[in-house]
Amino acid sequence: MNKKPLKELTILFKGAGDLASGVAARLFRAGFKRIVMLETPSPLAIRRFVCFSEAVHEGTMSVEGIVAVRVGGRAQMLQAWRSGRIAVRVDPKWESIRELKPDVVVDAILAKKNLGTNVWEAPLVVALGPGFTAGMDSHVVVETNRGHNLGRLIYRGKAEANTGVPGNIGGYTRERVLRSPADGVFLARKKIGDSVSKGEVIGEVGGRDIVAALDGVLRGLIRPNFPVTSGLKIGDIDPRGEGDYCHTVSDKARALGGAVLEAILAHCDSLRGPVRWPVGARLAAGGRADGAA
Repeated sequence: MNKKPLKELTILFKGAGDLASGVAARLFRAGFKRIVMLETPSPLAIRRFVCFSEAVHEGTMSVEGIVAVRVGGRAQMLQAWRSGRIAVRVDPKWESIRELKPDVVVDAILAKKNLGTNVWEAPLVVALGPGFTAGMDSHVVVETNRGHNLGRLIYRGKAEANTGVPGNIGGYTRERVLRSPADGVFLARKKIGDSVSKGEVIGEVGGRDIVAALDGVLRGLIRPNFPVTSGLKIGDIDPRGEGDYCHTVSDKARALGGAVLEAILAHCDSLRGPVRWPVGARLAAGGRADGAA
């Protein structure tokens, strides 16, 4: 019985932010070239220099030498793959899942809750972070909380709850994050990669300044002139002061990429077999995603 070569698997990502992009980059380097990433029509990214979602705005985006291109229909997606590129598609309702019937779906939106992912979307569904129950919403959940369990594969149960506290870098957590002080349009005075000092103005919203709370390098910042709401995260300061970090995938993203790669390889026999699970069939029939009637 012939089996599909492992590296011909179609892998579909929900989301193309920095963590999703880091995972996709690791899979791409491992030889998985049929990758498509679904995004909203106007994605909001912080670490824009390492987000394939920027292809939605710019047409193409390169992360560590790997190029993603915005595509429309199936023909453009196939052309992107033939050209050795990752495909990025605007599809906020994930309609591509039914059309493409992917072998693997990776929910990498990091919304801290399940926005609709279920185990019937593909033979292997991997979900990153809290908000999912392994064996019900997805086949595997990947722990995303920094610490001892980062990258652990969970086959029953949930990831650790969202702490609401940003990861500790250089002894700083909440101080690293820049948030909008009001509703309005973000006007930037700095750009990604700039060195900033504590008390320096990064930008403004609604006439109110956004001020750095520590010295460091501006590792991430949303696109200028983007409409925002009060309290929204709009930037990230790295106290380590290494400008090169702005252009490279983070340690966390690499760890998650290794975890997703492990999940795929652990299920490679079932993924390469001739039997496919019908996308949405059980749900359409009125069943539950956890298999209960």
